Amino acid sequence: MTAKKIFVHTFLLIGVIFSIFPFYWLVVMSTNETSAIFSSPPKLVFGNYFLVNYHNVMDNINFYRALFNTLFIAIASSVLQLFFNSLTGFTFSKFKFPGSKVLFYLMMATMMIPAQMLLVPQFIIIKELGWLGSYKALIIPGMASAFGIFWIRQYALAIHDDLLEAGRIDGCTKFGLYWRIALPILRPALAFLAISTFMGVWEDYLWPLIVLTDTSKFTLMLTLQQLKSVHTGDYSMVMTGTLLATIPVIAFFLLVSRQFIAGIMEGAVKS
Repeated sequence: MTAKKIFVHTFLLIGVIFSIFPFYWLVVMSTNETSAIFSSPPKLVFGNYFLVNYHNVMDNINFYRALFNTLFIAIASSVLQLFFNSLTGFTFSKFKFPGSKVLFYLMMATMMIPAQMLLVPQFIIIKELGWLGSYKALIIPGMASAFGIFWIRQYALAIHDDLLEAGRIDGCTKFGLYWRIALPILRPALAFLAISTFMGVWEDYLWPLIVLTDTSKFTLMLTLQQLKSVHTGDYSMVMTGTLLATIPVIAFFLLVSRQFIAGIMEGAVKS
């Protein structure tokens, strides 16, 4: 192995360690008492207090209800985003209609608007529709995004027109071209978009805080904030709740990333 390869592998290894260490430290804190966390030198090995911290979390917050709420909102938002973004992105990439370019550029311009500037008008719209305190206030506004449409469009531009023409000859409608031809080819792009959307919805704190009024519909981020507010000094319990809220995201990432990698490898072999 040359000196250049040794340097590159060493640099990558250091980067991996720095990336993994925060999660490792989170696990360590969730398995120890709070006193052990602040000991000097800090304790870097696993303890045996995880079950105690777990029961404390369950006793103080309705964790599984918040988990169900967050899973429902994240999955519904991801499914809607995948469908509408892929359909719109494919349409922009392969079909020309009057005003299509203007409409696309107007949509792209919305990406330059900070999300915080849209909170007030979105809140007014949600209030006028009577959706305050409901799941619809969290799902419907995020059922499509300019970035998602742009991302799918750029990927769909690589679809050969000959494939679509063959589909038309076989009797496919425009929606049939999207459903039967485009979607299988767009699988890697959809996998990335699913990961991005799911994680964004899962980690969202500000918008649920604004529109949700019933604690039984709170997401995990809001519920964990309650845990932190009430038990500020018990960091081990707070970190245990954070760890439990992180596990589903990691599981979803591992599940969908396999489809993302498989799609890329499949495209590489075909090319």
